[in-house]
Amino acid sequence: MFTKKRHLEMALQDVPGHSDPDPDREQYLTPASIAADLVWNAATNGDVAGLKVLDLGCGTGILSLAASLMGAQEVVGVDVDEKAIEVARKQAERLHVKVRFLALDVDEFEEEGDTVIMNPPFGAQRAQHREADRRFLRKALDLAPVVYSFHLKKTEPFLEKLVKALDAKISHRFFYSFPLPRIYNFHQEEQRMVDVVVLRVERS
Repeated sequence: MFTKKRHLEMALQDVPGHSDPDPDREQYLTPASIAADLVWNAATNGDVAGLKVLDLGCGTGILSLAASLMGAQEVVGVDVDEKAIEVARKQAERLHVKVRFLALDVDEFEEEGDTVIMNPPFGAQRAQHREADRRFLRKALDLAPVVYSFHLKKTEPFLEKLVKALDAKISHRFFYSFPLPRIYNFHQEEQRMVDVVVLRVERS
């Protein structure tokens, strides 16, 4: 378990993104600096060390790995992309941490945990996947009493209504400027920044 946030960030720097990202799944790597900051804050709030942490839509595993490095007793990362899961498993071996990575659709995952820390698809790229992040949030609150979840900041008002409807409450907000690199052929810029919010949500 790290005692300095910058050491956690350094450990996560070499975690790679998806080798062949799928635009329908919005497969972007959470930057090491943001992953470290969020998981560090979650640990400070008492939501990581000694607990079972779930990462839904884990991709190549950066949030799962961070949770394990910060002292989680058990970490489970779930993603439908088998190639991403293989990368995540190799990263766990490299970092000498134990994380159970499962190649599984999150709708089929039923294990309960203490905390969910996730960066789900924003649901912004394809019309058929609108509100994908809200589907993940509903699932996360079914599985754990505390959820940390990334969302586009502009969707915050809709999320507040959803959280209330789910008989939960937002206790913390963390704001980041998230870099989206040009990894898909329909992108026109090499990189653009989007404003995101991470909500810490508690079941009532």
